[in-house]
Amino acid sequence: MAPALSLAALVIALDQATKWAILTWVMDPPRVIDVTGFFNLVLVWNRGISFGVMNNHGEWNAAILSALALVIAGSLTWWLRRAETRWQRLALPLIIGGAIGNVIDRLIHGAVVDFVDLSIAGYHWPAFNVADAAITVGAILLLIDTLVHRPPVGTDKAGG
Repeated sequence: MAPALSLAALVIALDQATKWAILTWVMDPPRVIDVTGFFNLVLVWNRGISFGVMNNHGEWNAAILSALALVIAGSLTWWLRRAETRWQRLALPLIIGGAIGNVIDRLIHGAVVDFVDLSIAGYHWPAFNVADAAITVGAILLLIDTLVHRPPVGTDKAGG
């Protein structure tokens, strides 16, 4: 558990350090910084869930979404204690760290600080941050784990 929890802590630290740098140095004052033709730095306050869903000014959003994220992180930590594969031991801490990183934002700012803006052919991906990237990578790794380590059709885990 220690290496996995260390990875989750590293995600939280990187997430919070990058958000602090963006708020303190880079986006003071807020603006769009063109880095490349497909990558910009922006400042977006996401009061909703992934991709800005429910991004309104509901007074309970931060509390409800923080509580939900903490329940999910707790459940994933319980799963991590019983992780059966390396993929799970890598994926779960990424998701846990990302979830907690965004909870910290909601508790401090009432919203999640997003700042990475990617686009392809004029189409923009919703702005995101290190925590969001960790959650996404973790989810992809869990999907790969499920595809690679699934039992053959017609059998159960016990081999019957």
